[in-house]
Amino acid sequence: MPEIKNKTLLSGREYIGVDKIDGALVFVTKTHPVGYRELIECIDRKGNPRLGIVLESSTNFVVAQIFEGTSGLTLPGTRIRFSGKPLTISISRDMLGRVFNGLGQPIDGGPAQRCDVELNVNGMAINPTAREYPRDFIQTGISVIDGMNTLIRGQKLPIFSGNGLPHNELAAQIARQAKIRGSTTEFAVVFAAMGVKHDVAQFFIRSFEESGVLENVALFLSLADDPSIERLQTPRTALTLAEHLAFNEDMHVLVIMTDMTNYCESLREISTIRGEIPSRKGYPGYLYSDLAELYERSGMIKGYKGSITLLPILTMPNDDISHPVPDLSGYITEGQIVFEREMNGRGIYPPIAGLPSLSRLMKDGIGEGMTREDHPHLASQLFAAYSYVKDVRNLASVIGEEELTPLDHNYLDFGREFEQKFVSQRKNEDRSIEQTLDLGWEVLRTLPVEELHRITDEEIEKFYGK
Repeated sequence: MPEIKNKTLLSGREYIGVDKIDGALVFVTKTHPVGYRELIECIDRKGNPRLGIVLESSTNFVVAQIFEGTSGLTLPGTRIRFSGKPLTISISRDMLGRVFNGLGQPIDGGPAQRCDVELNVNGMAINPTAREYPRDFIQTGISVIDGMNTLIRGQKLPIFSGNGLPHNELAAQIARQAKIRGSTTEFAVVFAAMGVKHDVAQFFIRSFEESGVLENVALFLSLADDPSIERLQTPRTALTLAEHLAFNEDMHVLVIMTDMTNYCESLREISTIRGEIPSRKGYPGYLYSDLAELYERSGMIKGYKGSITLLPILTMPNDDISHPVPDLSGYITEGQIVFEREMNGRGIYPPIAGLPSLSRLMKDGIGEGMTREDHPHLASQLFAAYSYVKDVRNLASVIGEEELTPLDHNYLDFGREFEQKFVSQRKNEDRSIEQTLDLGWEVLRTLPVEELHRITDEEIEKFYGK
């Protein structure tokens, strides 16, 4: 049993000696009642402190994870001090334009951030009845998103990608270009990167600096050589700042988190060390609730002007969309944007697959008074026509293009025009929603008017022959 140094207060009570060290975890037995996710200080023989949090607490033992790892710690020479409070972060609006590590500590060489308020990184649960239904259109400047998978303010819309695909470039482009048209409320971006390489981190910083938007962006970077434990706190720290900006500073906040697969790998690593019974592919059984805890911190609250819109990015191992991470993310969020490796191989950027991608809130944020009156029917027609293109391409691969009907050839032409003109665009190209919709009509002119079954006669007369 470790020796108790402070016998009076529960908070601040310190124990000398630990019973077990396993990876980034320390085990202490016979302690006083300790809270879940309570902040601790782990002090080595030289008196150097390391922060950690409690992962498990019972009457017999306490398990805590140390953010900076346990290298150099010894069983008898390690001291554990319990704080009696959760991990908090000093928050202020001045954090915009700065770069931080996963725990919210500045790493850009600037001064320590001013503290307006000290907030619990675990956030506060939002009462479902207090939520406001998302309806406002966010223009990303990317046609295939704005036109067919529209992002709505307060929505959770993940991007399902794969290793080597340009999801980082798309994330940076969305962060640079996203805006709410006609709104006087300030717009900010909170960017959280987990397990990224140094060159990827520098790409994001350089991209925001060169485009002049860094002053409205706060970056939280947990690099690949940082302790993997830190990745579990990075999205929570970023979301804590987003909540302050949205609900205390009345700002519209876009939170981009990449790569959620790295986050889940860290969660699996800690679960394995703790000896928990694994679920699908070795992930812990609480993976769903852990992801939901993060994703559900976004949204809009009645009576508040601000909002949090969430774009989590995750790489699918082996491009498997049924993998537990994308599978469970799809249950929690309102749609998904799916990358296609074959399109990327043909040089199409962004390589967003037209058919598996979906925005479930799109229907409530487009149309007259929001984007344009022809938007809903135009998007539906583009989906239907592109779906038929896929069927024609499959048929052509079997019988050859020369055996296709003239109408089938029209659809093949439409497919090429759709991918080259509507989907594909430059990485610095910012298209307005009007430009996007006009491009949609331009590619539809490849088809005979008799094939436009989802568009009204009035819309055909107004836009088809324009």
